[in-house]
Amino acid sequence: MNAITDEYLVTATGLPCHLVDPDVFFAELPAEIEYAKTLCAECPIRAQCLAGALERREACGVWGGELFVNGVVVARKRPRGRPRKNPLPVVPQAPAAVRQPVVAAKRDTAAA
Repeated sequence: MNAITDEYLVTATGLPCHLVDPDVFFAELPAEIEYAKTLCAECPIRAQCLAGALERREACGVWGGELFVNGVVVARKRPRGRPRKNPLPVVPQAPAAVRQPVVAAKRDTAAA
């Protein structure tokens, strides 16, 4: 590995990626992918890890806090299945301060 020295690898046993199951960094579930990214967030060699992954052209997984899918860094993994043909409509809502509670009107039953 060019980006990470052999000396550092010898002492790198305390790195987050060495403390958890490696499958976490190649997970399918979005929650597990986000967990892997958070593990990388405080890693002292995050930049070197990402540089090494780019240099090696890693195809998939979380490297240096970034998600690789088909060799490309992406923000989020696309969920399985086909995307919606027509996206769901966005229903505009008034700000919370403007909304009024709905109160049912009382009927005068004595007048009937």
